[in-house]
Amino acid sequence: MLNHLDILNVRHHDVCMRTTLTLDDDLARRLRELARSTDSNFKDVVNDAIRKGLSLGQRPPADQERFVVRAKACGFRPGVDPTKLTQLYDDLEMEDLRGEGGYGVHEP
Repeated sequence: MLNHLDILNVRHHDVCMRTTLTLDDDLARRLRELARSTDSNFKDVVNDAIRKGLSLGQRPPADQERFVVRAKACGFRPGVDPTKLTQLYDDLEMEDLRGEGGYGVHEP
């Protein structure tokens, strides 16, 4: 048997993670009370609370007006020739390939 990770060896993907979590005192107290009142263990209560919180997402309130972007034709800045944009792109790509542009310098 091979001792390395392999896409075909999925047994390593079902491992539970153990970590240290620092909770504020008021949250820890509420979670302990909830565990006692529901006759659940602390770990299950914390996991359930996190799952519920993550499922809520960051949705805006229902009564909030929807944000709409209104497009406005502004044209190009003075000095920019829209007929030569492809040439500009080609020049920048060549600089990148030569390592002159500082974008994605390729090592030989």
